[in-house]
Amino acid sequence: MTEVVFVHHTSDVSGAERVLLDLVAHGHRCGDVVTVVCPRGPLTELLPGAVRHVAIPSLGLGGAQGLRRGVAAAEYAMRSARAARVIGRTHGDRHIANSLLALPALRSSGRTFGYLGHDVAHRRSQRAILRLSRRALSGAVAVSAETASPLRPLGIDCRVAVNGTTWPVPARTVELGRPPVVGMLALLTPWKGHHVLLDAVADIPGVHVEFAGRALPADRGYTDDLRRRARRPDLRDRVHFLGHVPAATALARWDVAVSASIAPEAGPLAVLEAMAHGVPTVATDHGGSRSYLGGTGLLVPPNDPAALASALDRALGDMPLRRVLSAASRERIAEVHDSTRTIPALYNALVHDTASDE
Repeated sequence: MTEVVFVHHTSDVSGAERVLLDLVAHGHRCGDVVTVVCPRGPLTELLPGAVRHVAIPSLGLGGAQGLRRGVAAAEYAMRSARAARVIGRTHGDRHIANSLLALPALRSSGRTFGYLGHDVAHRRSQRAILRLSRRALSGAVAVSAETASPLRPLGIDCRVAVNGTTWPVPARTVELGRPPVVGMLALLTPWKGHHVLLDAVADIPGVHVEFAGRALPADRGYTDDLRRRARRPDLRDRVHFLGHVPAATALARWDVAVSASIAPEAGPLAVLEAMAHGVPTVATDHGGSRSYLGGTGLLVPPNDPAALASALDRALGDMPLRRVLSAASRERIAEVHDSTRTIPALYNALVHDTASDE
């Protein structure tokens, strides 16, 4: 039996938090004693009853810009210091940072810890946090090769253990709906690139767009911008905001799934879910989307509506291609990304393979 402590910076629930919940449940089934250190909120409400929760302040930066960003950074440093004191008192055989923004608190706690990389460190600020934390790191596990790539030049020992998704699941028919629908499974936040998809579909008459995902409070302005864009004549009555719905429900309606992120995603679960259901997928050519698709989808440059529109035309209009992509993506999920195998492998890599004595 191992006492495992996961530390996470937020209680909002998105992809990294869903992976955390799967890891926690697996650890509990294995007989380990699992503690989750994170702010109170939606994530803590989803923890299994036998899992201990220890509360800390939110360690997010809140999307602040300009002068406000400096104030937010100072507030973040103070909250990290308070969290470090809590983490220092939390007993465990193995401490694991489940997010990059949790690293400073763990470093200041005096603990040796592992790191699960859910972020592609493409910004200088991210790499600075990693440099400051690396001496306390016993090792890191990245959810894609693209996530591991920026860590190794920093001298961080890193291995790759990929994300997975539920398998098997029913396949969506490759026949086009009337009207054809393209969709995105993602929080309504600027870096996910919903606005790029809207500009692309504006040039494809008759195609509808569905967004399945909610907005965080800090991103309500972005959601308002999307709704205003959707009301313009070239998109009017063709864009639908579904809110939070189960992935399977949304994917059953879609002819093409899109990941339009303008910043690289480490291990996009939405891409895996679309692949599992055999929905042809178009994604931006950076981050983990490239290796996850593995040639079973179409890739486009980020922030390029014209390229995205061209790829959507192909994915919607070429029926033989649709059949090939659908079958190949489901085969890849079965071989590489079945969560009944990926979650145990990820947990073992974090808890055992990168462990060191406290």
